[in-house]
Amino acid sequence: MMARVSETAFSQLSAYIAARGDHLSDEVADALRLAREDTAENGVAAPSTYVGDLLTVLAAATPGGTQGAVAVTPAAGVVGLHLLAGLPEKATLTCIEPEAALQAGAKEAFRGAGFAPTRVRFLTSRPLDVMGRLAAGAYQLVYADVSPVELRPLIDAAWPLLTPGGTLVVAGSLLDGTVADTTRRDRETEAAREADAFVDTLSLDGAALARLPLDGGLTLVTKRA
Repeated sequence: MMARVSETAFSQLSAYIAARGDHLSDEVADALRLAREDTAENGVAAPSTYVGDLLTVLAAATPGGTQGAVAVTPAAGVVGLHLLAGLPEKATLTCIEPEAALQAGAKEAFRGAGFAPTRVRFLTSRPLDVMGRLAAGAYQLVYADVSPVELRPLIDAAWPLLTPGGTLVVAGSLLDGTVADTTRRDRETEAAREADAFVDTLSLDGAALARLPLDGGLTLVTKRA
């Protein structure tokens, strides 16, 4: 039986994984480093290295066609680089973030990594204002990092966008475990619980579901092919 990982072992594993960039090209690795510095300077939380690598693997699972990905996040530079590193060459990435300055940083990161401008579309708008305009069933992966009160409507908007076999990745969905604290009744915690309960209904309808104790809690929901 596999033993539980201690906090010390988890920290050591995290440091080891963060130091391993062999699987990335020098251009992407350098661009990622700068993108992480940019997000930190702007006070934006970015996914950890191991979550970023998970996104790359999920993006690489895209069939050889043109199904792309959607990144709804203020950390579009970091998230987008990981996604583009895995997506097929003909697939595109759509980044949605209302702050133009954050989008500009992402553009610079993608350019530094050598990705053609035609690979990425930027929508400088509130996610819920524009996601309904995206093509249904056209995306292999949707990554969402939004406030807890927007989680449920965001999932509603994102789910129809996925192609069969596509995955919705919801960052920070478990609020660092706060959703499990029965004494917490604040608006954000209740909204996160509502969204968490809703993904269970998707599972009942045949979706594959995983909750992972990574970063603030990561929820993955895959639409069965």
